[in-house]
Amino acid sequence: MAKQRQEMLFGIRATMEAIKSGKEIEKVLIRKGLTGRLYQELFDLIREEEVDYQFVPVEKIDSLNQKNNQGIVALIVPIPYQEVEDVIPQIMAEGKNPLILILDQITDVRNFGAIARSAECAGVNAIIIPFKNSAKITPDSIKTSAGALYQIPVCRVQNLKTMVRELKKEGIRIVASTEKAEKNYTEADFSLATAIIMGSEDTGIEEALLRLADDQVKLPILGAIESLNVSVAASLMVYEAVRQRGL
Repeated sequence: MAKQRQEMLFGIRATMEAIKSGKEIEKVLIRKGLTGRLYQELFDLIREEEVDYQFVPVEKIDSLNQKNNQGIVALIVPIPYQEVEDVIPQIMAEGKNPLILILDQITDVRNFGAIARSAECAGVNAIIIPFKNSAKITPDSIKTSAGALYQIPVCRVQNLKTMVRELKKEGIRIVASTEKAEKNYTEADFSLATAIIMGSEDTGIEEALLRLADDQVKLPILGAIESLNVSVAASLMVYEAVRQRGL
């Protein structure tokens, strides 16, 4: 798929409406020293919705648009997120044996991009992330993914626990990768419809989410370092599924 041009919005009201309507904002560029009631209203909304922002010199803003920018430029996410309610039925309708990745609290965009690259190469059907406390689709994550994020559906959901319960109703087994497990990852059955949960290197998978898993597995650590990089761990997990499925 060809690289898409960066879409931008200019002005305070246009940016506020975009945020309120749920449009995916990568980052809001704010002219240094900007003041005023309307600006403060926008800034409060940005912080409330946890939209990334950056204060930049006036020259940066004007280089993007010299007319009617009001000191605000919103960079739109270059690849649209998809709805999990649309993606899962489509996977089923195509007769595929679902293999899905769920990323919990993975906030580094380069790890996210590297995971997407391995996932796409391994034939993963979709990646699911939460709206908050998660890396997003950005130019950095796209670059690290080697363009894989243009190919694999990425779905954002409000609540991972609710979404996992729905997947289980669809007959999809949930396998959590956690160092707390007693079983090695090669002992899990990935031949069935499966969603694999990967957690952050620092905190792992949220405990309440972990309890919803049908199976918990670990990657054996034999050296002095306590854990693998999460993108490497995700690669091992999805390629074990590839191996078991004989693909």
